[in-house]
Amino acid sequence: MKSVSFRWARPIAVLVATAVISSCGLPQLGPNKRQIFSGSVQREGDAFIVEVNDRVTRATAVTPALGFNQAFINAGKIGSDTINAGDTLGLTIWENVDDGLLANEASNATLLEEVQVDGAGFIFVPYAGRIKASGNSPEAIRRIITERLSEQTPDPQVQVRRLAGDGTTVSLIGAVGAQGVYAIERPTRTLSTMLARAGGVSITPEIAQITVLRGGHRGKIWFEDLYEHPELDIALRGGDRILVEEDTRSFTALGATGSQQRVPFESQNLSALEAIAQVGGLNPRSADPTGVFVFRNEPQEVVAQVLGRNDLQGAQRLIYVLNLTKPNGMFMARDFVIRDSDTLYVTEAPFTQWTKVISSITGPAGSINALSSLASSD
Repeated sequence: MKSVSFRWARPIAVLVATAVISSCGLPQLGPNKRQIFSGSVQREGDAFIVEVNDRVTRATAVTPALGFNQAFINAGKIGSDTINAGDTLGLTIWENVDDGLLANEASNATLLEEVQVDGAGFIFVPYAGRIKASGNSPEAIRRIITERLSEQTPDPQVQVRRLAGDGTTVSLIGAVGAQGVYAIERPTRTLSTMLARAGGVSITPEIAQITVLRGGHRGKIWFEDLYEHPELDIALRGGDRILVEEDTRSFTALGATGSQQRVPFESQNLSALEAIAQVGGLNPRSADPTGVFVFRNEPQEVVAQVLGRNDLQGAQRLIYVLNLTKPNGMFMARDFVIRDSDTLYVTEAPFTQWTKVISSITGPAGSINALSSLASSD
């Protein structure tokens, strides 16, 4: 009697399991293609779904605008001999008399080892008084001292040396070999040479960005552009602040990909194909290559070009669709540019959902068979 009861219970259990699966739904990595398309504007949703083609690729190929304005580019190099407040000078004065104004008994030369240029830009020389040093060259200061001493000692010979140029400095922070404050000297009057003085950048050059702050002005460039475009190797000014940092852009990968995570950019320009490869490619067991989606909030200017309409105001939600199985699908993915904060989502293949259905049905059926076998043995 027990075995008979289990025979008629088996098909009932299968029907019950099917009903439960149909009512509750199966586990999913995320929405499938049908569910995504149901949220389109055409179906009273709030997102525009656009299939990627050559025109869309050109319209969306927007990269961050980095560079220096003309105020940075047109600034000339600081004269390497120009004295500034805070610099240190060395002075030597020779007199043509045995008992000179400054000379001691052993020598007719007076050596002033270090003379600091004060905050107002002046130095003090005995018998010559306060002399304006800031803005002058060592040669100009030599002539001024000579002229003032000539009235008190015959034919003085003066030598002026710039011992240190600490009066004109820049600060380097971030991903450089050695952070610190560096003086602008003859070899380090431009951005590239100053970076070299600090030990170069300590991160991957392809994603390194350089920001220069000068007063109320700010400019940012890619490190690689510094050498590809010589005009970006700007002349430095005292007080410049130079920051070297890693590119902060990222995208999010979800769905049937090799990994699901927030992914930083590894190059200046990142294509959809490179983004897929960066997360381990498509999951070979579950991914649908016809359902690769990129979710993005597009600015109004780009929306107008992509959709060919000017009646939309403000940023819009756009979902771009890539079908890698088309003859040109891989080319489209290679040319479509991923931007900061994009969400790359790959749907599961229909076969995967069908497999889940079969597994969900055969699981309860297998349990019924096991119970039947157990009852028969009893």
